[in-house]
Amino acid sequence: MLTDSRKSSRSLPFYLPLFFLIALAACDSGKPPSRSLEVAVQGIYGASISADASHAIIASMNHGGSLWRLDDSERRYNWNHKADGYSELTAAAFSPDGQYAVTADYQNLVLWEVPTGKGTRFWTSPDQILDLDLMPDARYALLGMENYTAVLFDVQIGGVRRVFHHDNRVRSVSLSADGRYALTGSEDRTAKLWDTETGDLLQHMEHDDEVRLVELSPDGNIAFSVSKYDTAKLWRTEDGELIGELPMRSFALQRGLTFQSARFSSDGSKLLTGTSDRVVQLWNTNSLRSQRSWTIPKRDAWKPTSAAVLALGFEKSGDAYWAVSSNGFLHRLK
Repeated sequence: MLTDSRKSSRSLPFYLPLFFLIALAACDSGKPPSRSLEVAVQGIYGASISADASHAIIASMNHGGSLWRLDDSERRYNWNHKADGYSELTAAAFSPDGQYAVTADYQNLVLWEVPTGKGTRFWTSPDQILDLDLMPDARYALLGMENYTAVLFDVQIGGVRRVFHHDNRVRSVSLSADGRYALTGSEDRTAKLWDTETGDLLQHMEHDDEVRLVELSPDGNIAFSVSKYDTAKLWRTEDGELIGELPMRSFALQRGLTFQSARFSSDGSKLLTGTSDRVVQLWNTNSLRSQRSWTIPKRDAWKPTSAAVLALGFEKSGDAYWAVSSNGFLHRLK
């Protein structure tokens, strides 16, 4: 059921120390979501939102995979890799046109038709899958893997078309909307841009720590790469030049809080980011200024547990956004 998440605040006990009140206010300074939808009872392993924010894939801890339609909050299909039980899905992605989706468990892939919910292909990958993305025609999936490589995997007939090498595990991958460019992020502290047609390495960006998140703008012109305890960099793919860095407070980095998810607008002028501590921000990619901010609510406001923002999306209207949080909710942001 879709619920209104705007609730009256409860007063804190008067004896709480002043520094605690200040810290709490700083953590919860963003706007709350306009609406929230519970999609998992306990939590979520992973998620993906389609480019037009019409659908979301949810990988639940207890109930396997599912496809949700966002405009009417309807659970459309259950997507699992076996007929007699729930699958522990670890990654999911939509094709840019939203007609296809791919889900992965640790080493298996299933290609799905979004309109019908039908699973059309089932494959085993060359190694454990850590992240994935899908080509426009759903011919190839880009897989980031445990074995220090990313590969273009043919999800129609099987097999690997291209191999992209790193010197450590590939934790995050992203494709341009036309599928021509691939961005890979690795624990070897680099993000690399590749030509998917030739396999050539076009650019690379170095970090001072392992790269945990990469995102490529739909036109392939801007790359976003985030390392574990270092920086979040925006850079031009044409020449590898740094546009700038998104600010992360030093105390947050020391606590291990960082950007967990990201999504560019269709024209690349805006970037949505989600943190490991419930914060969603909308950035201008030219000025690198935060234009809006939201704080995702806890499942229980009075418990210390937090939630990571796992997936983000832009509505076509351009004035509303979606976020999936690891504590089991879809949120509409205004």
